[in-house]
Amino acid sequence: MSHSRIDDRDWSALTLGERIRQIEVEGYLLIPGLLTPEHLACLRAETAKLETTPVDYSVHQRGCPNLQFRGGPLTELIAHPPTIAFLKELLGDEILLSHYGYARSEPGHPGISLHTDGQPYGSQIFGWEGSVPVMVRVLYYLEDLTPEVSPFRVVPHSHLSLHKDGNPYQRFEAHPEEIMVTAKAGSAVLIHHKVFHGNYPNVGDYPRQMLAIAYRPAWAGPVDTVDQWDPDAVAKLPDTVKSFFGDRNLRHWDFGGGNKPPNMRSEAPGINPNRWERF
Repeated sequence: MSHSRIDDRDWSALTLGERIRQIEVEGYLLIPGLLTPEHLACLRAETAKLETTPVDYSVHQRGCPNLQFRGGPLTELIAHPPTIAFLKELLGDEILLSHYGYARSEPGHPGISLHTDGQPYGSQIFGWEGSVPVMVRVLYYLEDLTPEVSPFRVVPHSHLSLHKDGNPYQRFEAHPEEIMVTAKAGSAVLIHHKVFHGNYPNVGDYPRQMLAIAYRPAWAGPVDTVDQWDPDAVAKLPDTVKSFFGDRNLRHWDFGGGNKPPNMRSEAPGINPNRWERF
């Protein structure tokens, strides 16, 4: 860990276009100050009530999945306006929730291996949700990430590799070109789901708490069926959140599409080569 390069740039200076480029090309993006101190205190009060379970490799890494119907501030975070505003610029207007969980890395946590969250044929860990072709995870940090307290780790550009070493079903203990990302509480790291990432050990004196919310564009559905949301639970959600709970198997595709389909468009801003120049 002591040899890792730390990406501690001034993230607040990035323009909209630079943020889009950062996550598309580098595979990760830090957005500082997404949560106010008051919002952080509110969320910490809610996470203190969660019943967590340890992972199989350490009692010091604990989590609680499926927070989407928890209610109150935790559920409302799904529609956090500044985050959603950026995601709509990145993914388009029609965005669906994939999954939502809480993770706590306590002192003594050994670190999370480098892995991807995108696995094109599904997996035991991620189910068929991991098979979607596009997904962005938003990792909200409720405490400061320091070099000692489980900072984020990532191998930039790894999601772009065509080499067999980029097989997303692999995990790595370390990589010589991985980097460390530190952050202030209230910041969020957004990741391309195919980038190799993890976190470092917690050798500090306080736990790292994180709320992780995954989104996908509506067109990018899974390759096989996933369970639908409970309609009764969805009906009880705040109106601001309901739009993210559409058909979990929705995908916009056309297997039989021809070479010259009708009504083709002549512009598509989302793939403009100059999209990284936006302000």
